[in-house]
Amino acid sequence: MKARHYPGLPAPAPLRPWHLSLLCAGLLALAGCGGSKPQTHKPSPPPAQRTWPVVEADDPAAATSVLMRAIGLVGTPYRYGGNTPESGFDCSGLVTYVYRDMLDLRLPRTSRELAQVQGPKIEPRQLAPADLVFFGSKGNVTHVGIYVGEGRFVHAPSTGGTVRLDYLDGPYWRDHYSGAKRVLR
Repeated sequence: MKARHYPGLPAPAPLRPWHLSLLCAGLLALAGCGGSKPQTHKPSPPPAQRTWPVVEADDPAAATSVLMRAIGLVGTPYRYGGNTPESGFDCSGLVTYVYRDMLDLRLPRTSRELAQVQGPKIEPRQLAPADLVFFGSKGNVTHVGIYVGEGRFVHAPSTGGTVRLDYLDGPYWRDHYSGAKRVLR
């Protein structure tokens, strides 16, 4: 799958493996510089870090566009059923909006349906940027986010909250992690 570009502009230079890592690190640093609006729910504190290997996305340009859009939405209010920046987002609304907006990729609307999307299941140590990460309990998927890298993901967590970055190793997320899927191939 190829990322869109604007007609009349020169094609972007090919991405090197370290470009994506550098871009993700920069975007993560900028994400902490959000607005002055207080958050109702605090993001999980940095947990004891395990080492997260750097896995290059199969399509680095597409992954970068997904990550830039998703991280750019950090701070957008949560709203159940929301699927636009103007209306707010729930978890699956955020995922479907980002993939549709950046890659014109139409994904199912609910976290449960997203978990059933055909594609390889990914072990945590093989996560690549833009993979979908799922959470739930007792075999039921109830939440989804977009993996950013270095053990972090973007998601719309709950009523009263905002789109934010969290750690997969945070106590709640680690205990409710149920798997991941790669949609960019």
